Amino acid sequence: MRIICVEDYNQMSKKAANIVASQLILKPNSVLGLATGATPLGMYRQLVKTYKAGHIDFEEVTTFNLDEYYGLNKENEQSYYYYMYENFFQYINIDMKKVNIPNGMARDIHKESLEYERKIRKCGGVDLQVLGIGRNGHIGFNEPDIKFEALTHMVKLDEQTIQDNSRFFDSIEDVPTKAISMGIKTIMHAKKILLLASGKEKAEAIYGAIYGKITPELPASVLQLHPDVVFVMDQDAASKLDLEKLKEEYL
Repeated sequence: MRIICVEDYNQMSKKAANIVASQLILKPNSVLGLATGATPLGMYRQLVKTYKAGHIDFEEVTTFNLDEYYGLNKENEQSYYYYMYENFFQYINIDMKKVNIPNGMARDIHKESLEYERKIRKCGGVDLQVLGIGRNGHIGFNEPDIKFEALTHMVKLDEQTIQDNSRFFDSIEDVPTKAISMGIKTIMHAKKILLLASGKEKAEAIYGAIYGKITPELPASVLQLHPDVVFVMDQDAASKLDLEKLKEEYL
């Protein structure tokens, strides 16, 4: 595990983008696992700048998104398909046939989940998985008490998650209560993991993920068992850590 603490959200975004860019330079046909939400937005904007400057290329890249709301179609402005296209894919030269996002309108969720896992395996697995972290320690939409052995599956969202995500919707009643998410086992199979965190509201979860007991009650704690995981966070998210005891690495 490597811990990188930077000054603010902007620096966190640049650092994360540099790590993703380095992955693509070393392996142009990388398989990327991508996250949504407010935290990675700055990273995507920085990656677009890096692409437009001619330093990286997405033509051979394959992507798999962590999750999608159940019941939202691609055209819905709150769907993660819409998020990814509007904030990232439309600005780069990625082949949309190589973009994979769970189908939130699938009639058979079990079949959809199995097919998603099959596609990941067929591509040789995820080379670099980007994660955010919820205030309750969730990664993807894997809420507390989720089974660590779970693969892609349907999840019921916690009240805390619904409350946190309500800022993106007109009202809390509009927030979906279920989602399709990569499971903990799927995430842990990624060759490298990059977790981003910003803001004091994430500090408790970050502390638990790094120092806490490995438990399904705080899903991100399982990352302590991964052989190659990098935490990139701003000072607010790191505010509960004893940085004097942590070796900071600036890549």
